[in-house]
Amino acid sequence: MADSVAPMDKAETLVWLRRISGDLATATIQRLEDTLPWYAEMPPARRSAVGLVAQAGITSFIQWYEDPNSTPWIAADIFAAAPRELLRSVSLTQTLQLIRVTVEVTEEKVAGKGEHLREAILLYSREVAFAAADVYARAAEARGLWDARLEALVVDSILTGEADEELPSRIAALGWHGHGEVAVLVGTTPPLFDVDQLRRTARKLGVDVLIGVQGSRLVLVIGRAQLPGRAADDITAELPFPEIARRLEPGFGTGYLVLGPTVPALVDASQSARAALAGFAVARAWRNAPRPVEADDLLPERALAGDPLAKLTLVDRIYRPLQAHSTDLVATLWSYLDNGRSLEATARELFVHPNTVRYRLKRVSEVIGWDATGPREALILQTALVLGAIGTDSTRRRPPAARRPR
Repeated sequence: MADSVAPMDKAETLVWLRRISGDLATATIQRLEDTLPWYAEMPPARRSAVGLVAQAGITSFIQWYEDPNSTPWIAADIFAAAPRELLRSVSLTQTLQLIRVTVEVTEEKVAGKGEHLREAILLYSREVAFAAADVYARAAEARGLWDARLEALVVDSILTGEADEELPSRIAALGWHGHGEVAVLVGTTPPLFDVDQLRRTARKLGVDVLIGVQGSRLVLVIGRAQLPGRAADDITAELPFPEIARRLEPGFGTGYLVLGPTVPALVDASQSARAALAGFAVARAWRNAPRPVEADDLLPERALAGDPLAKLTLVDRIYRPLQAHSTDLVATLWSYLDNGRSLEATARELFVHPNTVRYRLKRVSEVIGWDATGPREALILQTALVLGAIGTDSTRRRPPAARRPR
């Protein structure tokens, strides 16, 4: 296009363009102030940086008009004049508005100088728009990679319990919208993992997630959140975590899916994570375990595997409350479980009526929340009784007797 102009006409046009380049830049800045509210609201330093970009665009166009083959580097050089903080504070939409205003002012100034010059401006503005899109795409890709690494670091810190003073700021940098209760969900990574779909599902459920992929293991830190664009009284925000885990289940691979206990805040998430990881390690020991399964439903398996948290939980939630409430309840529960959950055999051993056994078992359920008449819960209760008995003074190993002096 521009090459079809006679050499003398093109040389004269270049001289004229260089002479008015300053006026073009001044007129462009004035038009930006008049038509773009976001530009007028910028601090003086940033407005000056935007002006430098506009000036660089005009200068670059003149160079390109002289040598159209310079497109690959001259168009990209426009944005080299912008400081990094400007690229972070000016969106792609605003950049395209800047390009449009600059092109409009330039077209007005060169009106009547030939159709070839106008076509050159339009062609060049297209190249600049593509260059701008490329700059922002690269920045978004770099930010995405950085966010992924930062998110993996945060999840790893939660799993290991090695939280430091920088953890809250790292979480805030990820745009975490969670507030209040948190739970950790551990499962397997699917062959084709769609992280975006998992995040969309979480948003629909009124929760925010931190996602960590550790080889074949997929970890989600789930927090209740009031996400932008959601009503404050949205019913999905009140879903219990087991239901949230069930709805997130399709995003995991085949295998076991374990939900850690609910904790009050994100700073306590390592407690839920430890329980979920311990449960995930022993879930295969429960034949026909549900998916998802709560880590507290795997307390017997975790305790047998040596998990100190599971042992402490069983004793604190079952043995000690029963012991504090009534020794009769402990004795009845022991007898009922030892006699194969037979009411008659338990009544004979305790010299009471079977209805008394029923009443005491009902009281056990009311005190601790577990029902001894179910086979799975009976296993949990019996494990708690064994651990509690081992931990009592009467069953601890006695210290060796002191040697008598000869």
